[in-house]
Amino acid sequence: MKPPYKDKRDIVAPAESEKCFFADISQILLEGRNKTCAAVNFAMVETYWNMGKRIVEQEQHGKERANYGEQLLVNLSRYLSDTFGKGFSVANLWNFRQFYLTWPGNSIPYTLCRELSWSHIRLIMRLDSENAREYYLNESRSQRWSVRVLERNIQTNYYERLLSSQKPALPATEQQNALTKENLIKDPYVLEFLNLPENPVPKETTLESAIISHLQDFLLEMGRGFSFVGRQFRISSETTHFYIDLVFYNYLLKCFVVIDLKTKKLTHQDIGQMDMYVRMFDDLKRGEDDNPTIGIILCTEKDEIVVKYSVLSESRQIFASKYKLVLPTEEELIAELERNTRYLREILDDKK
Repeated sequence: MKPPYKDKRDIVAPAESEKCFFADISQILLEGRNKTCAAVNFAMVETYWNMGKRIVEQEQHGKERANYGEQLLVNLSRYLSDTFGKGFSVANLWNFRQFYLTWPGNSIPYTLCRELSWSHIRLIMRLDSENAREYYLNESRSQRWSVRVLERNIQTNYYERLLSSQKPALPATEQQNALTKENLIKDPYVLEFLNLPENPVPKETTLESAIISHLQDFLLEMGRGFSFVGRQFRISSETTHFYIDLVFYNYLLKCFVVIDLKTKKLTHQDIGQMDMYVRMFDDLKRGEDDNPTIGIILCTEKDEIVVKYSVLSESRQIFASKYKLVLPTEEELIAELERNTRYLREILDDKK
């Protein structure tokens, strides 16, 4: 059979109308594949939940027998593996069982399961706190976190770091759902993705350059709604120029966020400088529809006496947070979070 064209010169480029036609067909195909993947994912997740439910029911039926549940999973794993092949280890069956026990009855989050993979759900269901599980489900869905990002955020206590920086004026469920400047500020920030050593301490310019090089990761760590505006952002008075390390805009809060980087312990001079930056930015750069500017000082250490007796203790626009350049252990993070919560309570108690 002869080829349809003798040589390349006989090939006619498609007209513009055909290019549009090709693009439309491609889009239809992609949408169809995405819908198919979503449907398969949901069916798989639903199947795992129903399997977990049936396992629990069978365990309860035979609960009078010692170690019945453990042996039941071993026998079921052998049967399913012989019948259907790989994928039904005892560990996987235990995950299906835990899935049902985490969201029993009719409480399986169908809407979220349509948008999240089994890998997402498997990570979230292992959390002890119901509030934390709800937070990670909602954030993974709304922010389209990949499994890698979700796992990293769970490992670094992302949710707990948000709560530890908030003044305990609202119940936990209201704090996590309310969209305020307070529940977008974390303490500490974990910046292990910058690949910078803690010792020797890097220069501020090195820290700033590393953040710019890993801007996407930094924005994910910052949280919802942040977009980058500029580095070494100049604001000028009549006689002097000032340069702010990093400037962002949060489109959810509709305000600018200015960040000052410090590679040393927080001082009252740092706080005074940020207070001036925020006031100048509001006066010179803030638009008519913008909310007041937020200032964040990122430092290696905070002197809580300085925090307690400075504008930070009452300001709703200026915050100081520590940052970590290496991934801390779970014990170190828990201790840090408990320390932050204790300091906030002490400040509030002193005001009563």
